[in-house]
Amino acid sequence: MPADEPVRVGVVGTGTITAEHLAYLSASPRTRVVAVADLSPASAGYAAGRWGAEASYTSHQELLAGARPEVVHVCTPPTTHQAIVADCLRAGAHVICEKPLAPTAAELATLVTLADASGLWLLEDQNYRWNDPVLAVQSLVREGRLGEVCDVEVRMALRIRDGGAFADPHLRSSAHDLPAGPIHDVLTHLAYLGLLFVPGAAGAERVSAHWSNHGPDDGLWRWDDLDATIVAGPCHLRLRFSAATRPETFSIVVRGDLGEAETDLFQPFLTVRAPRAVGKELTPIVNHVVNGSRLATAGARNLAQKLLQHSTYHGLHRFLEATYAALQAGGPPPLTRRDIEDPTVLIDRLVAPENRR
Repeated sequence: MPADEPVRVGVVGTGTITAEHLAYLSASPRTRVVAVADLSPASAGYAAGRWGAEASYTSHQELLAGARPEVVHVCTPPTTHQAIVADCLRAGAHVICEKPLAPTAAELATLVTLADASGLWLLEDQNYRWNDPVLAVQSLVREGRLGEVCDVEVRMALRIRDGGAFADPHLRSSAHDLPAGPIHDVLTHLAYLGLLFVPGAAGAERVSAHWSNHGPDDGLWRWDDLDATIVAGPCHLRLRFSAATRPETFSIVVRGDLGEAETDLFQPFLTVRAPRAVGKELTPIVNHVVNGSRLATAGARNLAQKLLQHSTYHGLHRFLEATYAALQAGGPPPLTRRDIEDPTVLIDRLVAPENRR
């Protein structure tokens, strides 16, 4: 693609996350939003007007034929991704798709084969990879501050049964048709973040997934709780989801043979318990003082972010900037094929009957 010309971009779907995509696309000099499509003409028209798209359509087929985008962002429900992504690739467009890109590894492999045969990029939105706390923990690991990583826990508590799109029995969400139900919609986040620190987890020798349902048996929910343990050589990875516990949280704890780091992506902070150059006796005290200062600073920063109505999606904007910069420069995409495939392979193993407990 010419580096001096903006990339022609189409967006399919106008759900909540679409606004984050369009906020970047409409502001970036690297992109030109040529069209938005949604089954609702009112929603498509509103999004096009709000974000300066040149046209709106009521199907992705019309968008592909009428606007001829070079890149398409697929922001529709997960159960629709397979057909839409395949059509976009056949039309010659690179694809950036919301997670999960495909419900199963077999379905993802079909799309990957199609993309590779066409010489096109197929990327999944793994936005939390680029969030500040995750980058900070990665830096600690690279610098050796935590030693060799031995144990990683990624945990999310989210009140998905207390209302919203997943909880309405009269308007059943298609997410209930995913292999892991509505948990599947967020499980991709847990999987790729876990794999970021335990790269071999997708092929681990031992996978144990405890699925349960703590809510009423209303015929809608199969599972609302997951506690999974993956043993990959000397390293253990635990993925945890709960719709019952409070407060809502999205935490990551990385433990090494020298120290540990903990963060939360919903209410960002970072604490580190690691060796200090003050001796064994004083190290815990210094860690407490430093972490206390960090928590106070994080509290003030989070309050300011709330008042300014800033979201936790800054990682998405960084991901998109890296993607379009690489496209224009002719460089490699910001996610490797393994980055995209391994989370789905791991989720397949978590829902496999032989690994369920």
